[in-house]
Amino acid sequence: MRTTIRGVAALLAVTMLLGTACKPAAPRTFNPEGLAGPKIDPPVPKPDFILTDTDGKPFNFRKETEGKVALLFFGYTHCPDICPVHLANIAAVLKKLSPEVNNAVRMVFVTTDPRRDTPEVIRAYLDKFDARFIGLSGDSLALRGAMRQLPVGTPIYEPGANDSTYTIGHSAMVLAFTRDNLAHVVYPFGIRQQDWARDLPLLAEQ
Repeated sequence: MRTTIRGVAALLAVTMLLGTACKPAAPRTFNPEGLAGPKIDPPVPKPDFILTDTDGKPFNFRKETEGKVALLFFGYTHCPDICPVHLANIAAVLKKLSPEVNNAVRMVFVTTDPRRDTPEVIRAYLDKFDARFIGLSGDSLALRGAMRQLPVGTPIYEPGANDSTYTIGHSAMVLAFTRDNLAHVVYPFGIRQQDWARDLPLLAEQ
Protein backbone atom coordinates (compact mmCIF):
# COMPACT_ATOMS: atom_id res chain seq x y z
CA MET A 1 0.00 0.00 0.00
CA ARG A 2 1.34 3.39 -1.01
CA THR A 3 1.71 6.06 1.61
CA THR A 4 0.25 9.39 0.50
CA ILE A 5 1.97 12.73 1.02
CA ARG A 6 -0.85 13.69 3.35
CA GLY A 7 -0.30 10.49 5.34
CA VAL A 8 3.43 11.12 5.66
CA ALA A 9 2.80 14.65 6.90
CA ALA A 10 0.36 13.39 9.50
CA LEU A 11 2.81 10.73 10.66
CA LEU A 12 5.59 13.29 11.00
CA ALA A 13 3.32 15.58 12.99
CA VAL A 14 2.45 12.79 15.44
CA THR A 15 6.10 11.77 15.76
CA MET A 16 7.17 15.32 16.53
CA LEU A 17 4.40 15.67 19.11
CA LEU A 18 5.37 12.45 20.84
CA GLY A 19 9.02 13.42 20.77
CA THR A 20 8.21 16.69 22.46
CA ALA A 21 6.02 15.03 25.07
CA CYS A 22 8.61 12.38 25.90
CA LYS A 23 11.55 14.76 26.03
CA PRO A 24 12.74 14.99 29.66
CA ALA A 25 12.32 18.37 31.27
CA ALA A 26 15.47 20.38 31.76
CA PRO A 27 16.77 20.16 35.33
CA ARG A 28 15.76 23.11 37.46
CA THR A 29 18.56 25.32 38.65
CA PHE A 30 18.36 26.36 42.27
CA ASN A 31 18.97 30.03 42.84
CA PRO A 32 19.47 30.79 46.56
CA GLU A 33 19.81 34.54 46.03
CA GLY A 34 17.42 36.57 48.12
CA LEU A 35 16.83 33.95 50.82
CA ALA A 36 17.23 34.88 54.46
CA GLY A 37 19.57 31.97 55.09
CA PRO A 38 23.22 32.58 54.21
CA LYS A 39 24.35 30.93 50.98
CA ILE A 40 26.73 27.95 51.13
CA ASP A 41 29.30 27.94 48.35
CA PRO A 42 29.96 25.27 47.31
CA PRO A 43 26.71 23.62 48.42
CA VAL A 44 26.88 20.72 50.87
CA PRO A 45 25.87 17.26 49.56
CA LYS A 46 23.13 15.51 51.50
CA PRO A 47 24.81 13.00 53.84
CA ASP A 48 24.18 9.30 53.63
CA PHE A 49 23.73 7.96 57.14
CA ILE A 50 21.40 5.58 58.98
CA LEU A 51 20.31 6.30 62.55
CA THR A 52 17.39 5.17 64.69
CA ASP A 53 14.07 7.01 64.71
CA THR A 54 11.78 7.45 67.71
CA ASP A 55 9.91 4.25 66.81
CA GLY A 56 13.16 2.32 67.14
CA LYS A 57 13.42 1.73 63.38
CA PRO A 58 16.41 2.41 61.10
CA PHE A 59 16.12 5.74 59.31
CA ASN A 60 18.15 6.28 56.16
CA PHE A 61 18.38 10.06 56.03
CA ARG A 62 19.18 10.36 52.34
CA LYS A 63 16.58 7.83 51.22
CA GLU A 64 13.76 8.87 53.56
CA THR A 65 14.03 12.55 52.62
CA GLU A 66 14.40 12.01 48.87
CA GLY A 67 12.35 14.54 46.93
CA LYS A 68 11.71 16.67 50.01
CA VAL A 69 13.10 19.79 51.61
CA ALA A 70 15.06 18.31 54.53
CA LEU A 71 15.83 20.63 57.44
CA LEU A 72 18.62 18.95 59.41
CA PHE A 73 19.52 20.10 62.92
CA PHE A 74 21.86 18.57 65.51
CA GLY A 75 20.94 19.37 69.11
CA TYR A 76 19.73 17.85 72.37
CA THR A 77 16.59 17.89 74.47
CA HIS A 78 18.21 19.53 77.51
CA CYS A 79 19.41 22.47 75.44
CA PRO A 80 18.40 25.67 77.27
CA ASP A 81 18.12 28.04 74.32
CA ILE A 82 19.17 27.29 70.73
CA CYS A 83 17.23 24.06 70.17
CA PRO A 84 13.83 25.12 71.53
CA VAL A 85 13.98 28.45 69.69
CA HIS A 86 14.77 26.88 66.32
CA LEU A 87 12.15 24.15 66.72
CA ALA A 88 9.47 26.50 68.02
CA ASN A 89 9.99 28.94 65.18
CA ILE A 90 9.85 26.29 62.47
CA ALA A 91 6.80 24.64 64.03
CA ALA A 92 4.93 27.94 64.35
CA VAL A 93 5.60 28.85 60.73
CA LEU A 94 4.66 25.46 59.31
CA LYS A 95 1.28 25.68 61.03
CA LYS A 96 0.59 28.84 59.02
CA LEU A 97 1.79 27.60 55.65
CA SER A 98 -0.11 25.65 53.02
CA PRO A 99 -0.56 21.86 53.07
CA GLU A 100 1.61 21.73 49.93
CA VAL A 101 4.56 23.33 51.71
CA ASN A 102 4.05 21.19 54.80
CA ASN A 103 4.04 18.06 52.67
CA ALA A 104 7.29 19.15 51.01
CA VAL A 105 9.21 19.80 54.26
CA ARG A 106 10.80 17.30 56.64
CA MET A 107 12.25 18.60 59.91
CA VAL A 108 14.88 16.16 61.19
CA PHE A 109 16.36 16.56 64.68
CA VAL A 110 19.47 14.49 65.50
CA THR A 111 20.55 14.28 69.12
CA THR A 112 24.08 15.11 70.21
CA ASP A 113 23.33 13.62 73.63
CA PRO A 114 22.59 9.90 73.16
CA ARG A 115 23.19 9.23 76.85
CA ARG A 116 20.08 11.12 77.97
CA ASP A 117 18.14 11.35 74.72
CA THR A 118 16.47 8.00 74.33
CA PRO A 119 13.95 7.62 71.49
CA GLU A 120 11.14 8.07 74.01
CA VAL A 121 12.65 11.26 75.41
CA ILE A 122 13.20 12.70 71.93
CA ARG A 123 9.63 11.88 70.86
CA ALA A 124 8.11 13.54 73.90
CA TYR A 125 10.32 16.59 73.36
CA LEU A 126 9.54 17.02 69.67
CA ASP A 127 5.81 16.52 70.22
CA LYS A 128 5.81 19.75 72.22
CA PHE A 129 6.62 21.55 68.97
CA ASP A 130 5.21 19.44 66.11
CA ALA A 131 4.37 15.75 66.16
CA ARG A 132 5.52 15.49 62.54
CA PHE A 133 9.11 16.35 63.41
CA ILE A 134 11.48 13.42 62.97
CA GLY A 135 13.86 12.56 65.81
CA LEU A 136 16.98 10.44 65.37
CA SER A 137 19.50 8.92 67.74
CA GLY A 138 22.26 6.33 67.71
CA ASP A 139 25.42 5.32 69.46
CA SER A 140 28.34 7.73 69.64
CA LEU A 141 30.12 6.10 66.71
CA ALA A 142 27.10 6.37 64.41
CA LEU A 143 26.46 9.98 65.40
CA ARG A 144 30.07 10.97 64.83
CA GLY A 145 29.93 9.30 61.42
CA ALA A 146 26.89 11.37 60.47
CA MET A 147 28.40 14.64 61.70
CA ARG A 148 31.71 14.05 59.93
CA GLN A 149 29.87 14.36 56.62
CA LEU A 150 28.74 17.89 57.46
CA PRO A 151 30.20 21.26 58.50
CA VAL A 152 28.69 21.08 61.99
CA GLY A 153 31.78 20.52 64.11
CA THR A 154 32.11 18.19 67.07
CA PRO A 155 29.87 18.59 70.14
CA ILE A 156 31.67 19.89 73.23
CA TYR A 157 30.63 18.49 76.60
CA GLU A 158 30.68 20.91 79.53
CA PRO A 159 30.54 19.28 83.01
CA GLY A 160 27.71 20.29 85.32
CA ALA A 161 27.16 20.06 89.06
CA ASN A 162 26.64 16.32 88.66
CA ASP A 163 26.60 13.62 85.99
CA SER A 164 23.09 14.50 84.81
CA THR A 165 23.40 18.28 84.52
CA TYR A 166 26.11 18.64 81.89
CA THR A 167 25.57 20.85 78.86
CA ILE A 168 26.68 20.36 75.27
CA GLY A 169 28.05 22.95 72.91
CA HIS A 170 26.82 22.14 69.41
CA SER A 171 26.25 23.67 66.01
CA ALA A 172 23.54 26.33 66.07
CA MET A 173 22.59 26.07 62.40
CA VAL A 174 19.87 24.26 60.48
CA LEU A 175 20.99 22.89 57.12
CA ALA A 176 18.33 23.04 54.38
CA PHE A 177 18.65 20.32 51.72
CA THR A 178 16.52 20.83 48.64
CA ARG A 179 15.28 18.26 46.11
CA ASP A 180 18.62 18.25 44.33
CA ASN A 181 20.13 16.65 47.48
CA LEU A 182 22.27 19.70 48.20
CA ALA A 183 22.21 22.31 50.95
CA HIS A 184 22.60 25.68 49.28
CA VAL A 185 21.63 27.69 52.37
CA VAL A 186 21.99 27.39 56.12
CA TYR A 187 19.91 28.93 58.92
CA PRO A 188 21.91 30.09 61.95
CA PHE A 189 20.55 30.90 65.38
CA GLY A 190 18.75 34.24 65.22
CA ILE A 191 16.71 33.49 62.09
CA ARG A 192 13.20 34.83 62.71
CA GLN A 193 9.80 33.35 61.99
CA GLN A 194 9.23 35.84 59.20
CA ASP A 195 12.41 34.59 57.56
CA TRP A 196 11.24 30.98 57.71
CA ALA A 197 7.80 32.02 56.45
CA ARG A 198 9.34 33.56 53.37
CA ASP A 199 12.01 30.95 52.68
CA LEU A 200 10.20 27.65 53.22
CA PRO A 201 7.73 28.13 50.34
CA LEU A 202 10.63 29.18 48.08
CA LEU A 203 12.64 26.11 49.07
CA ALA A 204 9.60 23.88 48.48
CA GLU A 205 9.29 25.20 44.93
CA GLN A 206 12.82 24.12 43.98
